[in-house]
Amino acid sequence: MADLTKKKLAGKVAIISGGASGIGEATARLFADHGARMIVIADIQDQLGQQVATSIGCHNCTYMQCDVTDEDQVKALVQSTIQSYGQLDIMFSNVGILSKADQTILDLDFPQFDRLMAINIRGMVACVKHAARVMVEGRVRGSIVCTASVAASHGVRRRTDYCMSKHAVLGLIRSASKKLGVHGIRVNCVSPNGLATPMTCHAHEKSVEEVEELYEARRVLKGAALRAAHVADAVLFLASDESELITGHDLVVDGGFQAK
Repeated sequence: MADLTKKKLAGKVAIISGGASGIGEATARLFADHGARMIVIADIQDQLGQQVATSIGCHNCTYMQCDVTDEDQVKALVQSTIQSYGQLDIMFSNVGILSKADQTILDLDFPQFDRLMAINIRGMVACVKHAARVMVEGRVRGSIVCTASVAASHGVRRRTDYCMSKHAVLGLIRSASKKLGVHGIRVNCVSPNGLATPMTCHAHEKSVEEVEELYEARRVLKGAALRAAHVADAVLFLASDESELITGHDLVVDGGFQAK
């Protein structure tokens, strides 16, 4: 439960791509709890996105359809936010998918590979690029946060394309932070271990409980299931002034999965 006496995002305007479900939805709700003036949920899941925005409240949350693989749509999303609300303080670039197949290096399906890369890499870069441009133009000391993964820090036997895409996210935030630091703009990422979002449950063809058990077996820290709310807490920290001097950082939320 958020401490509503301390609103960490009071007056801020945020865009959350992939905000209609999973980590994006949890983050949108947490941002609202912490006083964000406006949260723009961007997604292609129109019904879900509208439902989330309505449930949060039209006074501080709205939905806009945006396919992040189309740079013009991303640019329009950012420009519409500026025109409607006068500023952009936070970009949470969260869109990501998994391929339908295992995608090992021996049987890599390139049409699936290309689609995943277009969303997980190209789409994320477009969000960072256009958010950064308006922050620089508006002289806003903004925060850009991307969703990476523990797969960004090690290799995997399957889902090779996903692993590669998340490695690229690390390269993106580290490079962008170098360029944007002079403008006071911070660029970071959050890297969760597996959790039972609608996407991962669908990929594994398992229930929420089954997916949570599957991933808990791989974690050092026992006694609690990793959920979207835990990741949202990390995003809130990176988006708020509490992380004022943190940039180019990969904040891992994995319950000790990578502990050595």
